[in-house]
Amino acid sequence: MDMNTPISKVRGLGSARSGTEEWWIQKIAAVALIPLTIWFVASIVQMTHADYFTVRAWLASPVSAILLLLYIVIGLYHLRLGLQAVVEDYVHGGGMKVFCQFSILFGCTVIAVASIFSVLKIAL
Repeated sequence: MDMNTPISKVRGLGSARSGTEEWWIQKIAAVALIPLTIWFVASIVQMTHADYFTVRAWLASPVSAILLLLYIVIGLYHLRLGLQAVVEDYVHGGGMKVFCQFSILFGCTVIAVASIFSVLKIAL
């Protein structure tokens, strides 16, 4: 059943066909973050009284480094998609919307690069 009116088909004002993919990716990222968050919180709780060298050795192990990198990348991507949806829904000025989206992308990229660099520097 087609929900578009005939005039919207002529004007091309139907569905943008771009929001569904981002919505699904955000939901998949959220599901992926559940076990990663449980792992991360459990690891941090185990190391509450650990010294610096113990934490560094934990992060230097390949499994911990890979899981932490996945947690960082998926978490920041999920954050970017969520903030982008908020901007698209609630910021109405064209220039301000572009500025906010650029700021979100830039901020998430800077945090991701710095975090990945930090983890790799310790792990390698």
